Amino acid sequence: MPASDTPIDALKAIVKQLRAPGGCPWDIEQTPQSISPHIIEEAYELVEAIDSHDNQRIIDELSDQLLHVVMIAEIIHESGGFNFDDVANHCSKKMIDRHPHVFGTETAKTSTDVENQWELRKAKQSPNEHMLDDIPNQLPALMHAQKLQKKVASIGFDWPSIDGALEKLNEECQELIQAPTTDNMNEEIGDILFSIVNICRKLDTSAEQLLQHANKKFKTRFKRCETIARQHNKALNECTPEELDLFWDQAKKIQPKPTP
Repeated sequence: MPASDTPIDALKAIVKQLRAPGGCPWDIEQTPQSISPHIIEEAYELVEAIDSHDNQRIIDELSDQLLHVVMIAEIIHESGGFNFDDVANHCSKKMIDRHPHVFGTETAKTSTDVENQWELRKAKQSPNEHMLDDIPNQLPALMHAQKLQKKVASIGFDWPSIDGALEKLNEECQELIQAPTTDNMNEEIGDILFSIVNICRKLDTSAEQLLQHANKKFKTRFKRCETIARQHNKALNECTPEELDLFWDQAKKIQPKPTP
Protein backbone atom coordinates (compact mmCIF):
# COMPACT_ATOMS: atom_id res chain seq x y z
CA MET A 1 0.00 0.00 0.00
CA PRO A 2 1.51 3.36 -1.00
CA ALA A 3 2.31 5.60 1.96
CA SER A 4 -0.20 8.19 0.75
CA ASP A 5 -3.09 5.73 0.76
CA THR A 6 -5.44 5.60 3.71
CA PRO A 7 -6.58 2.15 4.86
CA ILE A 8 -10.00 2.68 3.25
CA ASP A 9 -8.38 3.76 -0.04
CA ALA A 10 -6.29 0.61 0.00
CA LEU A 11 -9.39 -1.54 0.61
CA LYS A 12 -11.26 0.16 -2.22
CA ALA A 13 -8.31 -0.50 -4.56
CA ILE A 14 -8.20 -4.17 -3.53
CA VAL A 15 -11.90 -4.65 -4.20
CA LYS A 16 -11.57 -2.86 -7.55
CA GLN A 17 -8.76 -5.22 -8.54
CA LEU A 18 -10.73 -8.27 -7.40
CA ARG A 19 -13.60 -7.18 -9.64
CA ALA A 20 -11.44 -6.24 -12.64
CA PRO A 21 -10.78 -8.54 -15.62
CA GLY A 22 -8.26 -11.14 -14.51
CA GLY A 23 -9.34 -10.72 -10.90
CA CYS A 24 -11.16 -13.23 -8.70
CA PRO A 25 -13.86 -15.21 -10.57
CA TRP A 26 -16.03 -15.42 -7.42
CA ASP A 27 -15.86 -11.68 -6.69
CA ILE A 28 -16.54 -10.82 -10.35
CA GLU A 29 -19.75 -12.88 -10.27
CA GLN A 30 -21.17 -11.13 -7.21
CA THR A 31 -24.17 -8.79 -7.28
CA PRO A 32 -25.78 -6.78 -4.49
CA GLN A 33 -28.50 -9.43 -4.39
CA SER A 34 -26.03 -12.33 -4.05
CA ILE A 35 -24.21 -10.53 -1.24
CA SER A 36 -27.38 -9.74 0.73
CA PRO A 37 -27.66 -13.11 2.54
CA HIS A 38 -24.03 -12.80 3.64
CA ILE A 39 -24.72 -9.35 5.10
CA ILE A 40 -27.43 -10.81 7.35
CA GLU A 41 -25.27 -13.76 8.39
CA GLU A 42 -22.27 -11.56 9.12
CA ALA A 43 -24.42 -9.17 11.17
CA TYR A 44 -25.27 -12.01 13.57
CA GLU A 45 -21.62 -13.04 13.71
CA LEU A 46 -20.68 -9.45 14.56
CA VAL A 47 -23.19 -9.37 17.41
CA GLU A 48 -21.78 -12.64 18.75
CA ALA A 49 -18.25 -11.24 18.52
CA ILE A 50 -19.30 -8.12 20.44
CA ASP A 51 -20.86 -10.31 23.14
CA SER A 52 -17.56 -12.21 23.42
CA HIS A 53 -15.66 -8.99 24.31
CA ASP A 54 -12.86 -10.35 22.10
CA ASN A 55 -11.48 -7.34 20.25
CA GLN A 56 -9.76 -9.43 17.59
CA ARG A 57 -13.03 -11.21 16.78
CA ILE A 58 -14.82 -7.87 16.66
CA ILE A 59 -12.23 -6.46 14.26
CA ASP A 60 -12.58 -9.54 12.06
CA GLU A 61 -16.38 -9.27 11.87
CA LEU A 62 -16.37 -5.49 11.40
CA SER A 63 -13.94 -5.95 8.52
CA ASP A 64 -16.36 -8.39 6.89
CA GLN A 65 -19.16 -5.84 7.16
CA LEU A 66 -16.95 -3.08 5.77
CA LEU A 67 -15.99 -5.30 2.86
CA HIS A 68 -19.66 -5.76 1.98
CA VAL A 69 -20.21 -1.99 1.92
CA VAL A 70 -17.16 -1.39 -0.27
CA MET A 71 -18.03 -4.31 -2.56
CA ILE A 72 -21.64 -3.25 -3.15
CA ALA A 73 -20.60 0.36 -3.76
CA GLU A 74 -17.97 -0.82 -6.28
CA ILE A 75 -20.45 -3.07 -8.11
CA ILE A 76 -22.98 -0.26 -8.47
CA HIS A 77 -20.29 2.25 -9.47
CA GLU A 78 -19.20 -0.08 -12.28
CA SER A 79 -22.62 0.35 -13.89
CA GLY A 80 -22.50 4.14 -13.62
CA GLY A 81 -24.06 4.52 -10.19
CA PHE A 82 -22.77 5.93 -6.93
CA ASN A 83 -19.43 5.05 -5.33
CA PHE A 84 -18.18 4.49 -1.78
CA ASP A 85 -17.41 8.18 -1.22
CA ASP A 86 -21.01 9.02 -2.06
CA VAL A 87 -22.12 6.59 0.67
CA ALA A 88 -19.71 8.07 3.22
CA ASN A 89 -20.70 11.65 2.32
CA HIS A 90 -24.38 10.78 2.57
CA CYS A 91 -23.81 9.22 5.99
CA SER A 92 -21.98 12.30 7.24
CA LYS A 93 -24.69 14.64 5.97
CA LYS A 94 -27.43 12.49 7.47
CA MET A 95 -25.72 12.43 10.88
CA ILE A 96 -25.37 16.22 10.87
CA ASP A 97 -28.96 16.78 9.70
CA ARG A 98 -30.39 14.41 12.31
CA HIS A 99 -28.36 15.75 15.22
CA PRO A 100 -29.34 19.43 15.36
CA HIS A 101 -28.79 19.32 19.12
CA VAL A 102 -25.09 18.71 18.43
CA PHE A 103 -24.45 20.48 15.12
CA GLY A 104 -27.26 23.05 15.25
CA THR A 105 -29.26 25.17 17.65
CA GLU A 106 -31.85 22.69 18.93
CA THR A 107 -31.64 21.03 22.34
CA ALA A 108 -32.16 17.45 23.49
CA LYS A 109 -31.74 16.64 27.16
CA THR A 110 -32.53 12.92 27.04
CA SER A 111 -32.08 10.01 24.66
CA THR A 112 -35.89 9.98 24.24
CA ASP A 113 -35.72 13.58 23.01
CA VAL A 114 -33.05 12.53 20.53
CA GLU A 115 -35.13 9.60 19.26
CA ASN A 116 -38.22 11.77 18.83
CA GLN A 117 -36.25 14.41 16.89
CA TRP A 118 -34.71 11.65 14.75
CA GLU A 119 -38.11 10.20 13.84
CA LEU A 120 -39.54 13.63 13.02
CA ARG A 121 -36.66 14.47 10.70
CA LYS A 122 -36.80 11.06 9.04
CA ALA A 123 -40.52 11.55 8.42
CA LYS A 124 -39.93 14.97 6.82
CA GLN A 125 -37.03 13.80 4.66
CA SER A 126 -38.53 10.45 3.60
CA PRO A 127 -42.32 10.71 3.82
CA ASN A 128 -44.20 7.41 3.51
CA GLU A 129 -47.85 6.78 2.73
CA HIS A 130 -48.11 4.90 6.03
CA MET A 131 -46.05 5.41 9.17
CA LEU A 132 -44.94 1.76 9.35
CA ASP A 133 -43.71 1.61 5.74
CA ASP A 134 -40.07 2.26 6.67
CA ILE A 135 -39.80 -0.81 8.93
CA PRO A 136 -38.29 -3.64 6.81
CA ASN A 137 -40.30 -6.84 6.62
CA GLN A 138 -37.03 -8.79 6.41
CA LEU A 139 -36.19 -8.14 10.07
CA PRO A 140 -36.24 -11.11 12.46
CA ALA A 141 -39.81 -11.51 13.72
CA LEU A 142 -39.19 -10.48 17.34
CA MET A 143 -37.20 -7.42 16.32
CA HIS A 144 -39.82 -6.57 13.70
CA ALA A 145 -42.59 -6.71 16.31
CA GLN A 146 -40.64 -4.54 18.73
CA LYS A 147 -39.99 -1.87 16.08
CA LEU A 148 -43.66 -1.86 15.05
CA GLN A 149 -44.77 -1.41 18.65
CA LYS A 150 -42.21 1.28 19.35
CA LYS A 151 -43.28 3.23 16.26
CA VAL A 152 -46.98 3.23 17.09
CA ALA A 153 -46.22 4.00 20.75
CA SER A 154 -44.58 7.22 19.58
CA ILE A 155 -48.05 8.56 18.69
CA GLY A 156 -49.67 7.30 21.90
CA PHE A 157 -50.98 3.92 20.66
CA ASP A 158 -49.72 2.09 23.74
CA TRP A 159 -50.68 0.79 27.15
CA PRO A 160 -50.19 3.52 29.78
CA SER A 161 -48.31 1.01 31.98
CA ILE A 162 -46.98 -2.51 31.85
CA ASP A 163 -50.11 -3.73 33.65
CA GLY A 164 -52.16 -3.44 30.47
CA ALA A 165 -49.56 -5.40 28.51
CA LEU A 166 -49.51 -8.16 31.16
CA GLU A 167 -53.30 -8.37 31.16
CA LYS A 168 -53.25 -8.65 27.37
CA LEU A 169 -50.78 -11.54 27.59
CA ASN A 170 -53.02 -13.34 30.07
CA GLU A 171 -56.01 -12.77 27.77
CA GLU A 172 -54.14 -14.20 24.78
CA CYS A 173 -53.03 -17.26 26.81
CA GLN A 174 -56.65 -17.97 27.75
CA GLU A 175 -57.65 -17.70 24.10
CA LEU A 176 -54.93 -20.22 23.20
CA ILE A 177 -56.21 -22.66 25.82
CA GLN A 178 -59.73 -22.34 24.38
CA ALA A 179 -58.69 -22.39 20.70
CA PRO A 180 -60.74 -25.10 18.92
CA THR A 181 -58.47 -25.80 15.93
CA THR A 182 -54.80 -25.90 15.05
CA ASP A 183 -55.21 -22.81 12.87
CA ASN A 184 -56.77 -20.94 15.79
CA MET A 185 -53.96 -22.10 18.07
CA ASN A 186 -51.34 -20.90 15.59
CA GLU A 187 -52.96 -17.48 15.45
CA GLU A 188 -53.16 -17.21 19.23
CA ILE A 189 -49.52 -18.27 19.62
CA GLY A 190 -48.55 -15.44 17.28
CA ASP A 191 -50.59 -13.02 19.37
CA ILE A 192 -48.90 -14.31 22.54
CA LEU A 193 -45.46 -13.75 21.05
CA PHE A 194 -46.48 -10.24 19.99
CA SER A 195 -47.76 -9.56 23.53
CA ILE A 196 -44.53 -10.81 25.08
CA VAL A 197 -42.54 -8.50 22.81
CA ASN A 198 -44.72 -5.64 24.01
CA ILE A 199 -43.92 -6.47 27.63
CA CYS A 200 -40.21 -6.53 26.80
CA ARG A 201 -40.52 -3.12 25.17
CA LYS A 202 -42.30 -1.73 28.22
CA LEU A 203 -39.38 -3.02 30.32
CA ASP A 204 -36.97 -1.30 27.90
CA THR A 205 -35.30 -4.57 26.98
CA SER A 206 -34.89 -6.48 23.72
CA ALA A 207 -37.10 -9.52 23.14
CA GLU A 208 -34.57 -10.75 20.57
CA GLN A 209 -31.70 -10.57 23.07
CA LEU A 210 -33.74 -12.16 25.86
CA LEU A 211 -34.65 -15.11 23.66
CA GLN A 212 -31.04 -15.45 22.53
CA HIS A 213 -30.03 -15.51 26.20
CA ALA A 214 -32.62 -18.21 26.89
CA ASN A 215 -31.33 -20.19 23.88
CA LYS A 216 -27.76 -20.02 25.17
CA LYS A 217 -28.88 -21.03 28.66
CA PHE A 218 -30.75 -24.03 27.26
CA LYS A 219 -27.75 -25.11 25.16
CA THR A 220 -25.45 -24.83 28.15
CA ARG A 221 -27.74 -26.91 30.37
CA PHE A 222 -28.31 -29.50 27.68
CA LYS A 223 -24.55 -29.90 27.25
CA ARG A 224 -24.34 -30.48 31.02
CA CYS A 225 -27.04 -33.15 30.64
CA GLU A 226 -24.87 -34.90 28.07
CA THR A 227 -21.88 -34.74 30.41
CA ILE A 228 -23.90 -36.13 33.32
CA ALA A 229 -25.27 -38.93 31.14
CA ARG A 230 -21.75 -39.88 30.05
CA GLN A 231 -20.76 -40.03 33.71
CA HIS A 232 -23.46 -42.70 34.02
CA ASN A 233 -22.08 -44.43 30.90
CA LYS A 234 -25.12 -43.49 28.84
CA ALA A 235 -25.90 -41.50 25.75
CA LEU A 236 -28.91 -39.20 25.95
CA ASN A 237 -30.79 -41.10 23.25
CA GLU A 238 -30.48 -44.22 25.44
CA CYS A 239 -32.02 -42.58 28.50
CA THR A 240 -35.59 -42.99 29.72
CA PRO A 241 -37.75 -39.86 30.08
CA GLU A 242 -37.34 -40.18 33.85
CA GLU A 243 -33.55 -40.26 33.55
CA LEU A 244 -33.59 -37.25 31.22
CA ASP A 245 -35.65 -35.31 33.77
CA LEU A 246 -33.23 -36.30 36.53
CA PHE A 247 -30.15 -35.28 34.54
CA TRP A 248 -31.83 -31.99 33.55
CA ASP A 249 -32.58 -31.19 37.21
CA GLN A 250 -28.96 -31.94 38.10
CA ALA A 251 -27.72 -29.74 35.24
CA LYS A 252 -29.89 -26.84 36.45
CA LYS A 253 -28.25 -27.00 39.87
CA ILE A 254 -24.73 -26.55 38.44
CA GLN A 255 -23.73 -22.92 38.82
CA PRO A 256 -22.02 -21.39 35.78
CA LYS A 257 -18.47 -20.20 36.21
CA PRO A 258 -18.19 -16.42 36.57
CA THR A 259 -17.02 -14.57 33.46
CA PRO A 260 -13.44 -13.25 33.95
